[in-house]
Amino acid sequence: MSLPVTDFDERYRAISARDARFDGQFVTAVRSTRIYCRPSCPARTPKPENVTFFPTSAAAHEAGYRACKRCIPEAAPGSPAWNLRGDTAARAMRLIANGVVEREGVPGLAARLGYSSRHLTRLLAAELGAGPLALARAHRAHTARMLLVGTDMPISDVAFSAGFASIRQCNDTIREVFGMTPGDLRLRRPSLPTPASGARGPGSGSQDSSTVVPGMIDLVLPYRGPLDAAGIFAWMAARAVPGVEHATATSFARHLRMPGGPVWFEVTQDTASRLHLRATVTALGDLAPLVSTVRRIFDLDADPLAIDAALSAHPELAPLVAKTPGIRVPGSADPHEMLIRAMIGQQITVVAARTALTALTEALGERVAGHDGGGGLLFPTMAAIAEHGAEVLRGPAARIRAITGAAAALADRSLTLTVGDDGGEQREALLAMPGIGPWTADYVRMRVLGDPDILLPGDVALRAGAAAAGLPGEARPLTEWAARTAPWRSYLSAHLWRAAPVRPARKTKENS
Repeated sequence: MSLPVTDFDERYRAISARDARFDGQFVTAVRSTRIYCRPSCPARTPKPENVTFFPTSAAAHEAGYRACKRCIPEAAPGSPAWNLRGDTAARAMRLIANGVVEREGVPGLAARLGYSSRHLTRLLAAELGAGPLALARAHRAHTARMLLVGTDMPISDVAFSAGFASIRQCNDTIREVFGMTPGDLRLRRPSLPTPASGARGPGSGSQDSSTVVPGMIDLVLPYRGPLDAAGIFAWMAARAVPGVEHATATSFARHLRMPGGPVWFEVTQDTASRLHLRATVTALGDLAPLVSTVRRIFDLDADPLAIDAALSAHPELAPLVAKTPGIRVPGSADPHEMLIRAMIGQQITVVAARTALTALTEALGERVAGHDGGGGLLFPTMAAIAEHGAEVLRGPAARIRAITGAAAALADRSLTLTVGDDGGEQREALLAMPGIGPWTADYVRMRVLGDPDILLPGDVALRAGAAAAGLPGEARPLTEWAARTAPWRSYLSAHLWRAAPVRPARKTKENS
């Protein structure tokens, strides 16, 4: 499996095999029962003539089906298609998961995508079987279910955390989607399996749990295995800005600015290889977008088996994939912050970039209370960097002007940068900015949009890793060779960074 399947026969074979790799990529609706399931549902496989496949649970809801109480399709990891694809539907799904409909309504979503509300509704209904309101409603139902079975939050708090406008709206939606009241759904929460219980592995996404700490949410994050969690934690540790972030071999924590105020979160891996998210938020409405952000940071909606199979088909890459199965491409916590970090990191080492970012944050960052009573820092606002960055940053004057100029453009919105951007338009807008060259523009696409098909041939460490792996070590021949690994060149890049003889000593060659 190299791409999401769309053919009926392929999908039917997947549900007949109860193949968990396809969970989250589509749902199976059964006309005889009016129920929809995830592909790995353990129930008896329905007859083909009774089956309809839908790309999203929202489409199944709109067609009059309700979620299976046995397999809980809303507990599956998200579809990898929304990163693999860069079309309007995929961009809309990323923005919906980021809470745009709750904050700005359908008109705001449509404006971000460059369409009228009516045309966007028609487009999404034709492509995904449901319009933006139905898709946002399904996302709220998913979030509410996650919180009901994964935390001990009061049901009223669950409703507003999931993005519902009222408790009644939440209750009605839960009853319609799951055929149960929120209280009944909470009573059906599964107990966590132990490693010796014979339960399915962490990649199945079939379990949720909670730890009761006053004012804190603790959830298990589902994902498709395998997962190179150690690699992500190591990546974060090498780049962590003190005060803002803290990383160990099995954890990553940071303070983050969100629409409702500061939040703090920590992701840890336990002995059963589950990923736990602990978080405190200022506004309940930020919780669902925060979960979506954390999933992007850890690339948890990727399809690692498909990626590994495609890359290991090339003999030169098979040893790298065997050494690091389930490699991930870390995403960004905040698109604006990511651009500044990328620009500061141009043409210097990771260590030097971290030193410069630390100085910038200590001088201009906002101090906030820590979750444990201590203090923390928020990364500086774009307005603060635009106004005072030149007083803190060191280096060539043209480079400092480029960084503060980009921050000013982001602050006054003459430059937009979001998870829902069109990749080509985002790259063009970035390249039009002084001091931003191809490496930075493509690196931002990789980290902000989760684009799976980015190669950075100007990256010194990447080319060193390519040479160590027996691939061309120069930019042009490496680019030509890498074309055969599309659409997974971002994951190829991750493997080549890992293969570099010296880590992390990444310099970039910018022609800006």
